[in-house]
Amino acid sequence: MPHLKSVFLETHNINNRASGLGTFNYELIKGLNQLCFDDLEIHLNSGRTNLLKNEFGDKFKYHKYWPFHRYKSFRSFHKFDLWHSVNQNSKLEPRINKKYLLTIHDVNFVEEISSDMNHKRNVLFIEKLKKADTITYISEFAKQQTHKYFQVPNIPEKIIYNGNPISTLLDTSSYISNVPVDKPFFYSIGDFIERKNFTSIINMMKTIKDFNLIISGNDTKKYGAVIKKLISDNGLTNQVFLTGKVSNMGKQFFMKNCTAFLFPSIREGFGLPPIEAMSFGKPTFLSDKTSLPEIGGDVANYWTNFDPEYMKTVLFDGLNSFENDKTNHEILLKQRAASFDWKVAAAEYFDVYSNILK
Repeated sequence: MPHLKSVFLETHNINNRASGLGTFNYELIKGLNQLCFDDLEIHLNSGRTNLLKNEFGDKFKYHKYWPFHRYKSFRSFHKFDLWHSVNQNSKLEPRINKKYLLTIHDVNFVEEISSDMNHKRNVLFIEKLKKADTITYISEFAKQQTHKYFQVPNIPEKIIYNGNPISTLLDTSSYISNVPVDKPFFYSIGDFIERKNFTSIINMMKTIKDFNLIISGNDTKKYGAVIKKLISDNGLTNQVFLTGKVSNMGKQFFMKNCTAFLFPSIREGFGLPPIEAMSFGKPTFLSDKTSLPEIGGDVANYWTNFDPEYMKTVLFDGLNSFENDKTNHEILLKQRAASFDWKVAAAEYFDVYSNILK
């Protein structure tokens, strides 16, 4: 019997489904699960292999992740034909391997942590670049940003867009919100970190009276305290509400019922929430920074700066335009969201695996 080629996906971030990387890990595996591959053996890495095995059965091979695997002397002993470094900042590396695929989501860490190439985060990343036989990026912006800050080896590079995480529209009629939804509201969701730029939409709300703003995400972080103080200091506690983390049903409830989705992030390698909002045909307002124009295309509205009065003007001009041709706008938004498909993305990754292993 011929030797089956083996591909190891370093997917230990899958445990944190609330994060962009966790979502990426899980959705890529789900997409691969829909493909037929008899000539490849795909191995997954997770701290909770039982959950993956319960969902995907014998389609994959499973490896238990332990934190000590990050140390050189405890690296995996298995010899795989291809190692896919799914998460560019992972300290997990193969002990020995033949081929190496690196997926780059963003290199925001150069701007946010340190631009010193001797900084340990940059050193780790440079080692991965040197090891790579092929690089995939999740956006054109991620590719441009990587080339701006690093010497990228002359190897095959490919952009593979992420898919839409909303594959099933849930019945949200039984969902009970922990914040008031009796007034029309705008919605936003994301990690509570500075680059999400929630302060800009809160400052804009000072100029708006007839709408509320609801923001979801883990607001217990340091930036959460900044946001809460801004809300309080501006007398907006009856108008701007934080839900904390939400379930999938909660997220879909707020997206389905909001007047518009706002995402003023200033740094995104990709940006999944706008795609989710467009799935519901909701008018979507984004910053024009980094990868977001690639996501929203010509169906989203964009802020080029964050002056509150200017943001309000863009918002209400966009809402008026939407209401004047609502049916057509909803169709275009939903079509845009549907163009991002995890099965298509997984098939493109699978083609990359096959090409590397030829």
